[in-house]
Amino acid sequence: MSMTTSTRILVTGGAGFLGSHLCERLLAAGYEVICVDNFFSGSKSNIVHLLSNPYFEMLRHDVTFPLYVEVDQIYNLACPASPRHYQYDPVQTTKTSVHGAINMLGLAKRTGARILQASTSEVYGDPREHPQRETYWGHVNPIGIRACYDEGKRCAETLFFDYHRQNRVDIRVARIFNTYGPRMAPSDGRVVSNFIIQALKGEDLTIHGDGSQTRSFCYVDDLIDGLVRLMANRTVGPGPVNLGNPGEFTIRELADHVIAKTGSSSRIVHRPMPEDDPVRRRPDIALARERLGWEPTIPLATGLDRTIAYYRDVLGQTPDVPAPVFDV
Repeated sequence: MSMTTSTRILVTGGAGFLGSHLCERLLAAGYEVICVDNFFSGSKSNIVHLLSNPYFEMLRHDVTFPLYVEVDQIYNLACPASPRHYQYDPVQTTKTSVHGAINMLGLAKRTGARILQASTSEVYGDPREHPQRETYWGHVNPIGIRACYDEGKRCAETLFFDYHRQNRVDIRVARIFNTYGPRMAPSDGRVVSNFIIQALKGEDLTIHGDGSQTRSFCYVDDLIDGLVRLMANRTVGPGPVNLGNPGEFTIRELADHVIAKTGSSSRIVHRPMPEDDPVRRRPDIALARERLGWEPTIPLATGLDRTIAYYRDVLGQTPDVPAPVFDV
């Protein structure tokens, strides 16, 4: 579709961390944007700077209920993404993934809109394949405390592909790996925001387990670029497509980098591992490279600098030490 203001795009979860960055990106490209959020984990502060834009519209709405609007594209990002949030009300989390997918797919079917599902690397569970390719079916506990999110997202993928096969809905499915950056809620419990907030406050950095578990951290600007490319691409097919940074770091390495970059005197303390927490996580992004011409460009060191600066502002702090430079 051409990038004109006649193209109207719906972003569910648009006031969340990823959603707000996506809304910003789409407006800058000249689209009309309808942002939908129920503000369970999203925040008005993430989108307040967009409200004066005449091509931006905000709707308070829960996607577990049908929505009747006229749109050309739909990005379905609505769902709490941090364990602290999605485990707070696991039944509602499952409803958001499943009923939300049904309602948005129904809207896409009626309007003929292309629809993208923001799925997750959690569909791979605690993987037995490393790195994880899109062909891997996963290793997920269907009755554990993370299942509301993991299995909810897996069911949403099922619905997307069944609507595609049965009703010819034009779908895209992105499997998003750990993403970080400005506008992550300080209290959402994810590891990057946790470590930075703890370090800036001089509190102990809490590592679950011995810190040898790994994650691959993708800066938000890179991730949003991948989503937009996937939505626009006509040859990649429905997906799924992994979007993430293949650079792999232990949680202990991340903690050390955050302490050094913030100049913090924080200590590292260890807590028990949460139930079903994945031991290793790293995306195989060969498909995204080949079909989308996409790969991350922002290294962890640069992304951490930007994210730390954001949280310093949130906490009203000013840096008192020069940030060390890491080649990571």
